[in-house]
Amino acid sequence: MRIVSVVGTRPQLIKAAALSPVLRARHEEILVDTGQHYDDELAGSFYRELDLAAPQFELGVGGGTHAEQTAAMLAGLEPILVDRRPDAVLIYGDTNSTLAGALVAAKLGFPIAHVEAGLRSFDRRMPEEINRVVADHLSTWLFAPTPTAVDNLRAEGIADGVVLVGDLMQDLASRVGRQMASEDALGVVNERLAGAVPGLRLRPGEYLFATVHRAENREPVALRAWSALLGRVATPERPVILAIHPGTRLALQREGIDRSPDVRLVEPQGYRTSLTLQLHAAAVLTDSGGVQREAAWLRVPCLVLRGTTEWVEAVAGSGGRMMVVGLDAGVAVEALARLAPTDRSPALARERAATFDLQPAGAAAKIVAALEVPR
Repeated sequence: MRIVSVVGTRPQLIKAAALSPVLRARHEEILVDTGQHYDDELAGSFYRELDLAAPQFELGVGGGTHAEQTAAMLAGLEPILVDRRPDAVLIYGDTNSTLAGALVAAKLGFPIAHVEAGLRSFDRRMPEEINRVVADHLSTWLFAPTPTAVDNLRAEGIADGVVLVGDLMQDLASRVGRQMASEDALGVVNERLAGAVPGLRLRPGEYLFATVHRAENREPVALRAWSALLGRVATPERPVILAIHPGTRLALQREGIDRSPDVRLVEPQGYRTSLTLQLHAAAVLTDSGGVQREAAWLRVPCLVLRGTTEWVEAVAGSGGRMMVVGLDAGVAVEALARLAPTDRSPALARERAATFDLQPAGAAAKIVAALEVPR
């Protein structure tokens, strides 16, 4: 088979790194990077770090509004698909790159394979929710990561082509996570970050790790709310390490929002560094779907800085370690006091790292096998 795979963001590169080697062992893959995450910090380093083959096509779309990004992707993808005539167009997740890949393929009559089909937050204010719904209703193969995702598709009248495969990101986290479990791995990260963050001292369980990037959390009211929340939970003894997306940094600057000195800013981190920072943290605070799942697999307490989550199994299966707290600072403080008490967090973090044993989901092999069944 000839498969055109469309990526454009860091989470999509992570999923591609898990699937692409298995796919290429049996079929021809043409990788197209839209450039939705368009600088080296956000995406370029991931190719090197994850040993992902360079894309055959780079659209270089860059920033802009949702309409501008999607329009540029549509124009860039169409001639590639017309020329290469793939047996399937493979798309990942819920980004503008996902939407553009689905629309171009559907208009040209090429079958679509959607990885992470069926996820729903049931909040149409989220651009990602719209992208998911449209992609699913256009797809031939719908690779669902969870039973709830299968149920969501069935509720929308979609049953044909749905395959429960598990989570690709679990496969990669299982492979890489063991390399990150030693305290020495955290020391290497500390040494690298200390140049940009003077006085940084990362020790197991003695910091909180945070990421905030979603569009709804860049609105002025939300910016102030989560900034205040991080300021409430950060202390000199247990600072917050905030890996800040460039768009989030600009939004904070635009609104003139000051941060607590105990919230320490670092640039977006590579995949292995991010896993290391999560695994050894006292807790994780995030609005990222990917980080939610990673924290669940790493068994790190996690506060979800959103009102809803599409990863309901991650919350339900966390044994209470993961909570959806929105942007309520009071709820966050109470949750951390229970899930990650300051006096016990170092011991808990060391025990967690010492006993890390995440098994792969086998999602990549299941996806390739399903693609090989004639439809």
